[in-house]
Amino acid sequence: MTDAPDIIIQEVAPRDGLQIEKAWVETADKVRLIDALSAAGFSRIEVSSFVSPRAVPALRDAAQVFGAIRRHDGTIYVALVPNLRGAEAAIAADADELNFVMSASETHNRANMGMTHAQSLAELSAIGKRTLDAGKLLNGSVATAFGCPFEGTQARVKVIDTVKRYRDLGAGGITLADTTGMANPRQVRALVSDVLKLVPPTQLTLHFHNTRGLGLLNVMAAHEVGARRFDAALGGLGGCPFAPGATGNVCTEDLVNLCAETGLRTGLDLDALIDLSRQLPALIGHDVAGQVAKAGRPLDLHAIPEPLLQPG
Repeated sequence: MTDAPDIIIQEVAPRDGLQIEKAWVETADKVRLIDALSAAGFSRIEVSSFVSPRAVPALRDAAQVFGAIRRHDGTIYVALVPNLRGAEAAIAADADELNFVMSASETHNRANMGMTHAQSLAELSAIGKRTLDAGKLLNGSVATAFGCPFEGTQARVKVIDTVKRYRDLGAGGITLADTTGMANPRQVRALVSDVLKLVPPTQLTLHFHNTRGLGLLNVMAAHEVGARRFDAALGGLGGCPFAPGATGNVCTEDLVNLCAETGLRTGLDLDALIDLSRQLPALIGHDVAGQVAKAGRPLDLHAIPEPLLQPG
């Protein structure tokens, strides 16, 4: 009997979750959150993003955060990078893995990255060489893989071609991102089945948003056809600052609860995650979308109403 999890959940709240928050979260508070997530059992945590502080001011302390976290053996600490300059900074901060993003949609790529596809691929070529020379892992994310808010549905062949280009340029890992929550289970099954012919399940991550309430359904649809790695954010935080209507990610504790109820092992401490999620409103200044932290686990039973305890 193996102790390996049936499903790998990568926590992205420190990066994708905090990047759009209006209230500044202090560096020390970010570090405490990441350390608590490490203690909860995550093998992969996306810590921050090395982007222009003008574009994403909420993450302007990425280097300081990487320098202060307590690293757990067996946990991969990831940095998102948009260009070679960001990659150099991430390597200097000793990120374990660099996550490069290019959108399937040309319009979204220009809005999100400020580059054409050709420019992004040129950057990735330089990033790939520098990353691998530094002994770091490289992941390539395909944003808007399931649809773009500007262009609509993206041709499957375009997504597949981007995956192939990523692999050719040295990306060991691939992420398919549903950036604004446009995916549906039927679409997910078809695209993930095709990509799994090119990328093994151990190297493919699915990144779903819950914009239209289908996040957990899409996770299960991808899992049914063989996907095993998924991004999620504590409390359901997150959203792309350059994509209209891009509400939060699939909620970590809700997904872990679903896995627990359906017999899928995650290796994560659900009670610790619920406790952490309940602390988020005080950290960011508003309520969060997660449901399990509000309602409790299914068998967190309540006291019998007093009138029912009275005799006859």
